[in-house]
Amino acid sequence: MTVKETSSDPRLAGLNVYRVGGAVRDELLGWPVYDNDWVVVGATPEAMRKRGFKPVGRDFPVFLHPESAEEYALARTERKSGHGYAGFEVHASPDVSLEEDLLRRDLTINAIAQSTEGELTDPFNGQGDIERRVLRHISAAFSEDPLRVLRTARFLARYASLGFTIAPETLALMRQVSSSGELEHLAAERVWVETEKALGELSPEVYLTTLERCDANKVWWPELVGEALAKGLAAMAQVPDSGTLAVAHWRYAQLVSPLSAEQRDALAERLKLPNAVAQLARHTALTHALLAESLDGHNVLHWLERLDGWRKPEQVEEQLALVKVLAPDQVGQLESAWHAALKVSPQALIAEGYQGAALGKALRERRGKAVAAALS
Repeated sequence: MTVKETSSDPRLAGLNVYRVGGAVRDELLGWPVYDNDWVVVGATPEAMRKRGFKPVGRDFPVFLHPESAEEYALARTERKSGHGYAGFEVHASPDVSLEEDLLRRDLTINAIAQSTEGELTDPFNGQGDIERRVLRHISAAFSEDPLRVLRTARFLARYASLGFTIAPETLALMRQVSSSGELEHLAAERVWVETEKALGELSPEVYLTTLERCDANKVWWPELVGEALAKGLAAMAQVPDSGTLAVAHWRYAQLVSPLSAEQRDALAERLKLPNAVAQLARHTALTHALLAESLDGHNVLHWLERLDGWRKPEQVEEQLALVKVLAPDQVGQLESAWHAALKVSPQALIAEGYQGAALGKALRERRGKAVAAALS
């Protein structure tokens, strides 16, 4: 729903409604706007429910529009009451002004509101920082929410190509948060959500180098500091066309490919990675190890077996897409070996009289010979 459409929506008649956050920011930057967030000033939860809005917020009143499903949050303030991202007491009431709601936000460029008539409210000069290409915190309260360290690094990964930088005083606050121990109180799932989003941005390497600049890597990514980070970023620059896999997941897999298996597993456990992402990282490391060796029948057969290719052939196809990027002169050999192995028929061996353990042994031997012949 656009601002113009909102102004004519009968469900919102008589309410003080403003579009806020990323939609306003991106429109000012000339970027496409996909989602809108709205804040409602002076209303109560009861008034929103009577108009057909569906409550979804547990910690503070957020409502979904019954037709557009866009979020409408009541204006609120926040007060630090504990550690981490969730350690806040929220106060939402009709008495909270638009400016007070904007004050609780992280960066000036995210604290611009637009009325249904299109008028901008910009109490912290976010428009000026958009023109100056600066990410700047609004107040010292920035340091109360450790997730903002990651979010700011993610925004820089998105907008670095436009010339954005982080204000020195904001970077100093990010360092302060990193050294305070607050980052340790973040939920692993929240850290991964921010990281996954950042790895899908235009300049994903900026996210990690920014976190290293403010010492945040030592907390959540101790395996990726210094030379290890440099190697990981170099690897991350080469990923296949994402295909059915998210580019962020490919970038993560490449990022951790220079690490040891123990380091990758420790990182996956700390971040509570989705199984599919952790598995892609393991498979990608297997491919790097294969390409560092000679492509003989034994090594290639072992690679196909470790990828569980006979039961899940798509996993081999994914890694062949990576080989096409990393070692295009070798992908033809590996494709031939893979297709040759697939032609070995278990049913044909059963017809020859093999069964049980003997069948498994014969199947592996035939596949090994087919792979070796294809590579010769």
